[in-house]
Amino acid sequence: MAVKKSDSAEILERFHGALDLVTTVARQVRRTVGSSLQLEELESYGREGLLEASRRFDATRGVPFRPYACFRVRGAILDGVRSSMPLPRRVHERLRGLSAADRVEESLLEDTYTAPRSLDAPTSQADAALAQHLSGMASAMTLGMIAAPAMGDEGEPMARSLGAQPDEDLARAELLELVRREIDGLPRAEAELVRRHYLQDEQFDVVARDLGLSKSWASRLHARAMQRLSRRLADL
Repeated sequence: MAVKKSDSAEILERFHGALDLVTTVARQVRRTVGSSLQLEELESYGREGLLEASRRFDATRGVPFRPYACFRVRGAILDGVRSSMPLPRRVHERLRGLSAADRVEESLLEDTYTAPRSLDAPTSQADAALAQHLSGMASAMTLGMIAAPAMGDEGEPMARSLGAQPDEDLARAELLELVRREIDGLPRAEAELVRRHYLQDEQFDVVARDLGLSKSWASRLHARAMQRLSRRLADL
């Protein structure tokens, strides 16, 4: 972690005031993807993410710092794990699933704090909106896991084939083919974003840039696409 001379007292105050998030998120990730990962290394990635979040935070957007930082910390840990070590297929899939769900949850966070509020709005509307976001998170996590490139036990790319778990692999292939068809029914930008990121394994930020979208707007489109897919798949 490299603190810069240009880092203001405000940036450093935000960073030191949220260091407890790093340990909390690192432990959550370790429980999800496997205890073979060293907690100290995960925390190192997380501190880098927290420092970057402290620098990039924009209070005018209305989102509190700690929830915002939580996503940056988790993202940095997941990126660090993926880039630094070979991963078994199961771990790789879980990381992809966590990243996908995080992207939808981050969109929910921004909507929660920045959308106009009406005290007269019925509770049922808020409950329905939350249910849509949660179903979108579930769809994103599932798609992230089933569309992940197949990996060998040492993290090497490999072709998928029916192996020791033929029923599971067949179910995965059938679900993925169903999702492919339903993606074609999404609005153009949403379909291209989802198809290229999940099915063609392109970086989310790269696809967003190619489509002329800001990262924030691309995340909103992604969340919307996941909600649409949830509804379409439920109808089927």
